[in-house]
Amino acid sequence: MNWEDECYLLSKRKFRENANIINVFSKSKGRVSGIVYGGNSRKIKNYLQLSNKLFIVHNSKNENKLGYFKTELVKPISPLYFNDKERTSALLSLCSILNTLLPESQPNMTIYKSFEKFINSINSDNWIVMYVYFELNLIKDLGYDPDLDQFRNTNLTSDIIKLKIDTFTYEVPKYLIAKKLPEKIPNSIIQKSLYFTRNIIQNRFFIPNNLKFPQSRVLLENYFS
Repeated sequence: MNWEDECYLLSKRKFRENANIINVFSKSKGRVSGIVYGGNSRKIKNYLQLSNKLFIVHNSKNENKLGYFKTELVKPISPLYFNDKERTSALLSLCSILNTLLPESQPNMTIYKSFEKFINSINSDNWIVMYVYFELNLIKDLGYDPDLDQFRNTNLTSDIIKLKIDTFTYEVPKYLIAKKLPEKIPNSIIQKSLYFTRNIIQNRFFIPNNLKFPQSRVLLENYFS
């Protein structure tokens, strides 16, 4: 089975002496795994960085066996933020969450475009708010809608509103309910926003499936304490 596509690198691990097994989020194929021979060579190793955009050529003898990738760098992303702990944690977090929760070989253009939109906005001043909205959209696209619109008539006098959604109680920042961004959001509210989306992701996807939550996502919250 042969195909080619653009993708983002979600994970990699060493395979034998000079190869890697990588997981990518492909535009037309979804999350796909494959072997990259020569992946530990200096040339390839330098661009096999999580979140980098790649062009891949996939070859396999049948659909039930792990295929092989030939890779080319399309756009470096993570190296631009090696000195930026917050943005690096955000990229690592998103890659880890997508790598864990996306089903294998099932394309999802909505999530792909949403991920790409966040990547393209990561240099903006409100990038962390865009991150929060990415996670909210991801939660919906994975099949669970917290339906914050139902609470828009709630008395929104406080910056943080306690809401019961299904069987869980969450502290939700007012701007997420009102859909109106204040001119400046303090770090304390950003942290509450990250707590909120993290708790939903854990309660709905990670805990029921006994999955390990990414440490990079927890570190991201701590940067806004």
